[in-house]
Amino acid sequence: MKTLLTHATVITMDPDLGDLRDGQVLVEDDRILAIGHDLPAEGAELVDCRGGILIPGLVNAHMHTWQTALRGVAANWTLLEYFGHVHRGLATLFSPDDIHIATRMGALNQLNCGTTTLGDWCHNNPTPEHTDAAIRGLEESGIRALFFHGSPKPDPKPGQPHFSEIPHPRSEVERLLAGPLGEREGRVTLGLAILGPHYSTLDVTLHDFELAKEFGLVASMHQGGGKAVTPGGWDVIEERGLLGPDINIVHGQSLSDEQLARFCEKGVTFSIAPENEMTQGHGFPITGHVRRHGGVVSLGVDLESVISGDMFTVARMALGMQRSLDNAASRREQGSIPDSSTIRTREALQWITLDGARALGLEHRIGSLTPGKQADIVLLDSSRLNMQPVSDPVSTVVMQASLANIDSVMVAGEFHKRHGKLLADVEEGIGHLAASGHRIYAELQSRQQEGASQ
Repeated sequence: MKTLLTHATVITMDPDLGDLRDGQVLVEDDRILAIGHDLPAEGAELVDCRGGILIPGLVNAHMHTWQTALRGVAANWTLLEYFGHVHRGLATLFSPDDIHIATRMGALNQLNCGTTTLGDWCHNNPTPEHTDAAIRGLEESGIRALFFHGSPKPDPKPGQPHFSEIPHPRSEVERLLAGPLGEREGRVTLGLAILGPHYSTLDVTLHDFELAKEFGLVASMHQGGGKAVTPGGWDVIEERGLLGPDINIVHGQSLSDEQLARFCEKGVTFSIAPENEMTQGHGFPITGHVRRHGGVVSLGVDLESVISGDMFTVARMALGMQRSLDNAASRREQGSIPDSSTIRTREALQWITLDGARALGLEHRIGSLTPGKQADIVLLDSSRLNMQPVSDPVSTVVMQASLANIDSVMVAGEFHKRHGKLLADVEEGIGHLAASGHRIYAELQSRQQEGASQ
């Protein structure tokens, strides 16, 4: 099956192809066949994109999609409150059905917002049934995802070890690779959401790094947020040669600039959640530090229990915050702001497309509109009031685009949104999501009241 997208401004994010005015994108089955002008239309469904801008599908490199049912619950909580109320409270009340509906609806919302690839960091999976429910939700949504298999963070019961002492379960990795996530080039694939040296003992850290290496999986870990469990763990990891492009660090505020320089040189990628980091108290985003050392900056929503799921907002937040930090540094050092902006809008768009793909180990498949890559494409309606006039298409996309402009979303050559509407029936799912979230939150409040009265 062929689809020819015509009469569009095409922002490829491929440095060799650049941008095209009144361009065309030819899709065959699940891949991009060609990009250019006057492409062969024989046998293709024609999609007139007049008044539109085509961009690669957005990449949300880090989100805990299971928290979709908790939207707004943690908006006023610091990181420490979040740990207590969510990981040691709300998370323990999720059934597999709750995980399924939250993940499915969260993924559908990402598609609605123009995200075609999701780094889904699932760390509320106390049983294999919870894990399978999350994977099923992703698959049903139609989104492309790297499912980061993680581990829960509850308070241990008497006689149980702390979560920092529990190695990532080899048996679950083997089960998933032999079953639902066995296709390495599938639409939903496997990564490991490990604890890392900040949240685990050294023995567990080394076990988890080596487990990911053994199975050839991207290993992602949170870094920062309170005192490290293993303060010198990164030194040991470096000494053992375990750093490389398959290692993804989330947040990263507690790393020194010297460490960041070495990590970037080794190809380690970084997933930054600027809005949530500043809201909850992680500290200022490390975007500028990673850029300065030539590293890969990817971005993520992180928590829909705190902020919205819109990646355009995340990109603007990252761009604006780092420009502000750069401007303040220039005032201190030079006595005035820089002569020109320190970061261009094209780079911000790259953070949520090609660099997001790099962080997930998927740059060979997605992240740019390049012949041979998967046909993950977003059509923006730039004829609307909020985007006109379009003088610089890239800047217009980054600084003006919103959910209202996302006309169509394609994943692997298949439309999941057309003319501003998701093709999936979401009404029943919204009801189930709301019921799940209200029940979980009410149950936590009931438990807290019972505890206070005892």
